[in-house]
Amino acid sequence: MPPHAGHVALVEAAERLVDELTVLVCWLPDDPIPGPLRLEWMRGLFPACRVVGHGEVVPQEPADSPDFWPIWRRIIAQAHAEPIDYVFAGEDYGLDLAAHVDGFFVPLGGRVLNADDDLASLSGSAVRADPTAHWPLLPEPVRAHYRRTVCLHGAESTGKSTLAAQLAGELGTHWVPEYGRSHCEAHRGPLSREDLLLIGRAQQAMAQAAARWAGALLLLDTDALMTAAWCEMLLGERPAELMEMGKADLYLLLEPDLPWVDDGTRFFADPADRARFARLVEGVLLDAGVRFERIGGTGDERLAAARAAIDGLSCQ
Repeated sequence: MPPHAGHVALVEAAERLVDELTVLVCWLPDDPIPGPLRLEWMRGLFPACRVVGHGEVVPQEPADSPDFWPIWRRIIAQAHAEPIDYVFAGEDYGLDLAAHVDGFFVPLGGRVLNADDDLASLSGSAVRADPTAHWPLLPEPVRAHYRRTVCLHGAESTGKSTLAAQLAGELGTHWVPEYGRSHCEAHRGPLSREDLLLIGRAQQAMAQAAARWAGALLLLDTDALMTAAWCEMLLGERPAELMEMGKADLYLLLEPDLPWVDDGTRFFADPADRARFARLVEGVLLDAGVRFERIGGTGDERLAAARAAIDGLSCQ
């Protein structure tokens, strides 16, 4: 909990030594990571293996019950009915387990070493306590579980793109730019409902495609909720499709306290229109029920406020 480099190395090494490998994923109801989710991860990581889940509440140690070994022999027989040649485990219990299922213990241990540390001692509890510190040792499904997404949200000319680039540089991560700007630059003219739906879909697709390259934090210049606000401002409606798309873990709502600058793709120079758009932009976040923090000020003040909000976002 969760699978990490040690588990992956153990299973991949074991696969090379047998014709058929069964991986048993066991869990209890109060596990910090749900068992069915871990089972899904392991099946995705090892499609050539027989990956079996077990979620019954059973004794975890021989001292817990005189029936400990009969219970576990039954569990293993249900998962792997064929005769067992080898039993692979990274811990000493594998020796006793092998004796009880008539297999030969192969203590591969999933050893993963580098020049400085013996990572064989890497534990799931250490990963859960600080996933970011162990990021290179996590397979992609586990990274996706812990990755957090921060989206910049605000009316026109509130510095979203500038702030996204600054944050990405300071935090050493990637940011996904605004598809809508590219769309408007390529297709001059009024935006239709279909245009705006495509903008929302394309923005989400870009974010999904970029996520696995981003590390523990992914920054978005915008997302479909911002497109929903644009649709409401321009067309008087807020499509459900846009409101139902994937949400970021944290939104930074940029206050409209910067000067409005016409960059050739902006609409609302009139202060009344800008104020109305800002209200719609905030209303979308409120109606979506997402977590957001207000970010105001200029220059370093704005950047510092954004950094503080992100620092408060845990990936545990």
